[in-house]
Amino acid sequence: MKEDLPQLKRSLTSNQMQMIALGGTIGVGLFMGSSSTIKWTGPSVLLAYGFAGLILYLVMRALGEILYVNPSTGSFADYATNYIHPLAGYLTMWSNIFQFIVVGISEVVAVSQYLNYWWPNLPGWVSSVVVIATLTLANLVSTKAYGAIEFYFALIKVLTIILMIIIGVLVIFMGLGNHWRPVGLSNLWAHGGFFTGGVKGFLFALSIVVGSYQGIELLGITAGEAANPKKAIVASVKSIVWRILIFYLGAIFVIVAIFPWNQLATVGSPFVETFSKVGITGAAGIINFVVLTAAMSGTNSGIYSASRMLYKLSQEGKVPKIFGKLSSHRVPSVAILTISFGILLGIILNIFLSSFKGGAVNLFVLIYSSSVLPGMVPWFVILLSELRFRRANPEIIQNHPFVMPLYPMSNYLAIISLLLIVVFMFINPDTRASVTVGFVFLMVLTINFIIKFRRKRG
Repeated sequence: MKEDLPQLKRSLTSNQMQMIALGGTIGVGLFMGSSSTIKWTGPSVLLAYGFAGLILYLVMRALGEILYVNPSTGSFADYATNYIHPLAGYLTMWSNIFQFIVVGISEVVAVSQYLNYWWPNLPGWVSSVVVIATLTLANLVSTKAYGAIEFYFALIKVLTIILMIIIGVLVIFMGLGNHWRPVGLSNLWAHGGFFTGGVKGFLFALSIVVGSYQGIELLGITAGEAANPKKAIVASVKSIVWRILIFYLGAIFVIVAIFPWNQLATVGSPFVETFSKVGITGAAGIINFVVLTAAMSGTNSGIYSASRMLYKLSQEGKVPKIFGKLSSHRVPSVAILTISFGILLGIILNIFLSSFKGGAVNLFVLIYSSSVLPGMVPWFVILLSELRFRRANPEIIQNHPFVMPLYPMSNYLAIISLLLIVVFMFINPDTRASVTVGFVFLMVLTINFIIKFRRKRG
């Protein structure tokens, strides 16, 4: 970004940055969709979440190393351009925009369904418009307002997961809600073993699990608006991965220990059942409220992230300059409004396709899940950029307080693991179509970039 251009305001605290990353990562998938990952590999899904968490840790340490030196908005897109190739930066920015618009659409659709729990006659389009308008206004007011709202959205999710883990441990080891007869740990191996799906099932589960962690790289976007970037980055990277691992692994452990993995399909939401088991009345209503805030949190993070990437594209001359316009509150107002409008168009498309049966609806579901592969692009970019960053800046690394551990083997381990996951996403019939759509999207972007590059050279 040029120095004479107006700058985004640095007003996010370390706690807000961590909660934003938590909000982008812990979504409705954990609360409502955790049983779908367990079906592939049974209780060993715990290892899938743990291994994916290790990859996540390496990605974030690589990001933290470069961020400490250069904390800028949309940082990993800059690193892709500077250390890999301008095409990599272009793909990263558009992948992020695509990913979070699609996620925003799916979350808003979910919000309308959750609101129907209390108001069954409320039209879906009404709740969708209200939610989008509210979150757009929060993003337009200031980065500080966005950070505050996201902090409390994420806090609700975090407190719910902590409460669920505490209750679950009491049920497992003390028999709370089970006539004081401890459930024990036998469900981890009593129904076909720990690895019920074998190696293939484990890798299939891993390809789905890895998608649930997407969004943590939001730390690399918020860095440009952090009040004390170096201190905030170190504190955030150090704590965020462990927090997410504890929340994910803790919640999944409680689920597979209390409920037989092969009966989860009939349980519904394991969170609702766990709270109901200990006599918490209105458990369904409580969890419905939590997933409602989780969905709004996902949309909120999506508007923020995608608007900053659109802002960066404008600053680099890849889209019209109007998208880089900052309001009096020093937020990219036109970019925010554009992303929100894109989500609204998706909602309208969903309503239109929902009036048809069969193929059209399936097509929209396919588009929803197609964001997983583009969502992995920033991870590849971060790991590769850090390798190039080290080679280009040996003098900086000598006195760097936050270097990537076990460099460069840790980079290669993470990159190879991610490539293996992508391969199994193509092999898995449940993810093959969606990852193909994501691949086609990336190919279209690449062709578009090459055409534009040749025109400029010509």
